[in-house]
Amino acid sequence: MIIRQFDKHDFAAVKEIYQQGIDTREATFENMAPNWEIWDVKFSKDCRIVALEDSVIVGWAALSAASSRAVYVGVCEVSVYVRDDKRGKGIGKKLLLELINLSEENNVWTLQASIFPENIASRKLHAYAGFREVGYREKIGKMDDLWRNTILMERRSKMIM
Repeated sequence: MIIRQFDKHDFAAVKEIYQQGIDTREATFENMAPNWEIWDVKFSKDCRIVALEDSVIVGWAALSAASSRAVYVGVCEVSVYVRDDKRGKGIGKKLLLELINLSEENNVWTLQASIFPENIASRKLHAYAGFREVGYREKIGKMDDLWRNTILMERRSKMIM
């Protein structure tokens, strides 16, 4: 497996993988993967990576700003998605660990993830990478006419602090 920086030409595969995650109804409140223009603005240009097996993109990870306020410039939300037929093979771990390295190279001191309580695989992945549960948000958003809860997980950089 190769992990490399995202290139604009990777977007079609990234969008497909993102939609697969959305379709699980376990990964995000999003209903549809965005178009290129929206995705490009949302995710940090310095912290976007893809995983390839045999030259095929099998996963991606990126950071997005947690807030537009200047005091939170070093706080980012983590996104990690793996193609549905490749889940459970360690790709997410490799992507997340590389994303953490990239975040520290880019002066990000706090990474956060908002995860549905039922998404045990994502919670375990983030815990493996040094995230800890710091909060529980009850009925924070509606999906399919049902209120959903999230668990907030956070990782503080030891290098930046």
